[in-house]
Amino acid sequence: MTGFLNKKKSVWHCKEIISSKPKRFTESVIREMTRLSLIHGAINLSQGFPDFPAPQEIKQAAIQAIEQDINQYSITWGSKTLRQSIVNKLFQLTQIEFNPETEVTVCCGSTESMIASLLAIINPGDEVIVFEPFYENYGPDAILSGAKRRYVKLKPPNWEIDFDELTEAFNNKTKAIIINTPNNPTGKVFNLHELQFIAKLCCHWNTLAITDEIYDHIIYDKIKHVRMITLDGMRERTIMINSLSKTFGVTGWRVGYAVADPKLTEAIRKVHDFLTVGAAAPLQEAGAYALRLPKKYFDDLHNQYLKRRNFLLKILEDSGFQCYKPQGAYYIMTDITKFGFPNDILFADYLIKKLGVAAVPGSSFYQSSQEGTQQIRFCFCKNEKTLQEAGRRLNNLKPLNRT
Repeated sequence: MTGFLNKKKSVWHCKEIISSKPKRFTESVIREMTRLSLIHGAINLSQGFPDFPAPQEIKQAAIQAIEQDINQYSITWGSKTLRQSIVNKLFQLTQIEFNPETEVTVCCGSTESMIASLLAIINPGDEVIVFEPFYENYGPDAILSGAKRRYVKLKPPNWEIDFDELTEAFNNKTKAIIINTPNNPTGKVFNLHELQFIAKLCCHWNTLAITDEIYDHIIYDKIKHVRMITLDGMRERTIMINSLSKTFGVTGWRVGYAVADPKLTEAIRKVHDFLTVGAAAPLQEAGAYALRLPKKYFDDLHNQYLKRRNFLLKILEDSGFQCYKPQGAYYIMTDITKFGFPNDILFADYLIKKLGVAAVPGSSFYQSSQEGTQQIRFCFCKNEKTLQEAGRRLNNLKPLNRT
């Protein structure tokens, strides 16, 4: 018996315990920068969460829901009140009627909405097109769902699409293309011409578009946000993802949603059910309230973030950064060539340890560590005092050609 156990133990040690999937990606660089900022007492301009309070009336709606004992499981794909508020809001924005019973899935943030959607549609051998630089979750999401990734570059300074490169990326194996607009990290807002071009390719190859539109109410300079789901042929081919997080300043609530054709929604709901069961019930009720807020709330949101964008742009430019002016979202990508650092990792390390400002190395937004090595991303979803103090610290930077 002892010999059998020893033999069994030896066989067990020969097995690979860890899946090969997590070995193919690292932990979040963005969230690692937040941890480092706490260790070094740095101002956190890395992770995109506000350091100012969420609107009082939204918080009160959550408190009221808890006090009313809305504390048990909701319907797994979302409370009826929230799903109805989502489709009402979308009708205001698109003039399209969505069915809250068959086309909306409430998830634990847009993060879960994305991975649930990919797990619901991907089969072995399927490919997913991702624009780069990309929000860092998309790479691991593709790996975890089993998709092969194809990358198409957005080219600075305006983060333009090479239509020939994009066309070449599509083929019979292309199951989906991920479109994040307004875009994190670049701030690009995909225009009507670009989205129409993508839509034609999707229709030709019978490809799905997964649109991450979490920053849809944070857009500048009179630029219009176009929703892929409104374009010809895309109503049944689009999975539209959004969240309460950015629009209402509640990134910790983790309430997001996916809107799609009933057949797609049925599959997404099945996956979602066994991933998380459901999002927090009282926060869903507060979300339903938030989506009913008047136009003034969204106008004020725009004005406040426009002011913050312009404020940080001036700080960064005065400090010697070459900035790529964002059209939307609340991030600024910068070029750090003037500072003479070998790469973005060393520069980010210098910023956080010597100057006390945390930012995200640009290479974390690319598939290859050789890309983005002279780029750094800052976020400006912070209060004025935080941005002012960051500016004071960054003023100690000395670009090579700065007097």
